[in-house]
Amino acid sequence: MFYVGLDIHTKRIAFCVLSDQGQLVQRGQVRGLDEVLRILKGLPDRFEVCYEASCGYGHYHDLLQPLAARVLVAHPGQLRLIFRAKNKNDRNDAERLAKLLYLGETPIVHVPSLQVRTWRELINCRSQVIAKRTRAKNAVRALLRGAGIAPPKQPGLWTKKGLAWLRRLELPTPSQQLRRDLLLEEIETLLRQVRRIEQQLNHQAQHTPAVGQLRSIPGVGIRTAEAVAAFVDDPERFGNAKAVGRYFGLVPCQDQSGDKNRLGHITREGAPVVRQLVAEAAWQAQRRSPAVRAYFERIQRDDPRRKKIALVATAHYLVRVMWAMLKRGTLWEEKAPAN
Repeated sequence: MFYVGLDIHTKRIAFCVLSDQGQLVQRGQVRGLDEVLRILKGLPDRFEVCYEASCGYGHYHDLLQPLAARVLVAHPGQLRLIFRAKNKNDRNDAERLAKLLYLGETPIVHVPSLQVRTWRELINCRSQVIAKRTRAKNAVRALLRGAGIAPPKQPGLWTKKGLAWLRRLELPTPSQQLRRDLLLEEIETLLRQVRRIEQQLNHQAQHTPAVGQLRSIPGVGIRTAEAVAAFVDDPERFGNAKAVGRYFGLVPCQDQSGDKNRLGHITREGAPVVRQLVAEAAWQAQRRSPAVRAYFERIQRDDPRRKKIALVATAHYLVRVMWAMLKRGTLWEEKAPAN
């Protein structure tokens, strides 16, 4: 058995091959993955491969999996904690990955199927388009403030009547009118893009039972349900509910030494789009579900200053509940809050 470490970059790939005794067999740099595959096919025995997760890691996994006995994708954040060497370069990184693979100490990440990866990409794409739309709307509001114009409270500025009012509005200068027209065109284009993305996402959700399961929770809509289902993927890969909270970055940072234990802000690891959607769902769930509202109020302790803490804690609670529902194949059951 050979153990291969790859340090993959766009224009070059460094590789290192170790024997079953941990001795260096071959190392070098090539210009592309095709040359790496040719070298790996020429090895006289079975081999395992390890490389660091980066953009396109799933594509590399799909290409290497048919050839290798095992393909491991290393967690980049945990690798930085393991390797703090001052002589960092591509060749040394490839050798270190091969050694971790040989020792069985590789901190791995989950590699979902191609279908799930493209599903996640579409969810992230929707979030990015909505962020662009929000920036364009904020630019319109800034334009109105700069012109000294207050938009009407009724109808809403982004309703059909509100947009019609914006188009008819006479601004003080031609340049301001041009900016208004361009921003409205951008907003309309982004709205059409969101509709196209959501149409595809709705089709995916209809064929995914997990989305229907999670939507049984009061306040959890289709967008939140699909995001959690896509990024959890296989609930069996998490050992417990706490691991799910850590995966989505909803647990606090901790600095504990002796009798002192300091808890800070949440780690914010994992997918930001899931945290945002679950936080919005938590706000809706505490309004619609007595059980969730009881949990929210217990964390808040009747202190308005703890509202944000309670919201994040409730989002963490919802993520744990969703994972348990996916693992057991059950629907939401409303339980009466304890007195």
